[in-house]
Amino acid sequence: MGGERTLHKKALLAVSFGTSHLDTLEKTIAAIERALAEAFPERTLRRAFTSGMILRRLDREGVHMDDVPAALEKLAEEGYTDVLIQPTHVINGAEYDKLTEQAAPFRSRFDRLVMGRPLLTREDDYKEVVRAMMDDLPQAEENTAILYMGHGTEHFANSAYAMLEYVFHEAGRDDVFIGTVEGYPGFDQALSRIRARKVTAVELRSLMIVAGDHAKNDLAGPEEDSWRCRLEREGYAVRCVLRGMGELPGIQAMYVGHAREAEQTE
Repeated sequence: MGGERTLHKKALLAVSFGTSHLDTLEKTIAAIERALAEAFPERTLRRAFTSGMILRRLDREGVHMDDVPAALEKLAEEGYTDVLIQPTHVINGAEYDKLTEQAAPFRSRFDRLVMGRPLLTREDDYKEVVRAMMDDLPQAEENTAILYMGHGTEHFANSAYAMLEYVFHEAGRDDVFIGTVEGYPGFDQALSRIRARKVTAVELRSLMIVAGDHAKNDLAGPEEDSWRCRLEREGYAVRCVLRGMGELPGIQAMYVGHAREAEQTE
């Protein structure tokens, strides 16, 4: 027995865009990782970030995180033979593409390397995300709109944000709107839909796994171009909920489900 590869050493690599805000990291990314570790006790859990900007910023602050190639190289050198990669990305965008490209050369280094899908991939994912997020929302109020800030991207996967808003409305929450920082719909498009609803108050929330720079500054910051300040200038009463999606148990469970499905593939 000892000479066989029963030692099939198994690892689970949780891959995130990343954040330099260690407070939200603990409540979001680390919380997802804890859920994964609990669901896969036979696998060694490791972490990697895909954002070069975040990795460089953390290095300057004396905090080291591996990128995907470094994490996979370590696992190969340590004799792991079965690796399950679970991204915590929201959409199948540029960061997920980067992950798949960086992982591809390592397939020959392991007996088995499989990858789970990002949060919003299939139709059912959208419905499940909406259910998980509605558990965290207050009851709908006639005079209040909920506006989520997504990241947005030039990648064609950006269409996920419009689809998600549609699914919210189909689920009975037509008070929920979605805008993005770097894609369509942007703030202006979201604002036009909120105006048409004729509400007096807007609750701002983050549609990102972590509540980091974008949530603290672009969403709720004191600068005049933050969404909070722009809405206040429009005359709306604004409240901000700075909670990353990664804090929600339903979202954590979805990533576990995606990882389980990937593990069961041949």
